[in-house]
Amino acid sequence: MGITGASGSLYAYTLIRTLHQLNIETHLIVTEMGEKVMQFECGVSMENLKEYATIHSNKNLFASIASGSYLTDGMVIVPCSMNTLGAIANGVGDTLLSRAASVILKERRDFIIVPREAPFNLIHLKNMTSLAEAGACIMPASPGFYHKPTEIWELASFMVAKVLDMLDIDHQILERWGEHS
Repeated sequence: MGITGASGSLYAYTLIRTLHQLNIETHLIVTEMGEKVMQFECGVSMENLKEYATIHSNKNLFASIASGSYLTDGMVIVPCSMNTLGAIANGVGDTLLSRAASVILKERRDFIIVPREAPFNLIHLKNMTSLAEAGACIMPASPGFYHKPTEIWELASFMVAKVLDMLDIDHQILERWGEHS
């Protein structure tokens, strides 16, 4: 899992806690700006995240997850800045986050990018198209409202449920359309 400096850290924090609750082994890479935005938006530090995941330095290109021989089920970058998205789309692998993403793409593993930007410009769209053509799932942070959320955490949980569905991870986070309590 990657966290970048785009706004939307609540999505990342909700996902990482949920993966921990579901006993899913999680490796985490957080960019420098990702750390700052997580602290600013959620009041959560890297120290707080240590209980939920194995944390790798974004500078450590020797980390296990930088190699295709290290087996993973997939990768999610949430939120994903346009800077990181552009680097990955253009094959730049100078950080662990972009290198790990490149590995996920070349190994054809599940790769979900949750951009939190609006509006998209043509460069953003072209980069997203390149990644989609390479096998990534582009999932903008656009929660639905048919479950009638009344609190912000319900919006974050909706997006987390969508990510988990794409990774084929069973969960009971929210009631699905057509299901009634």
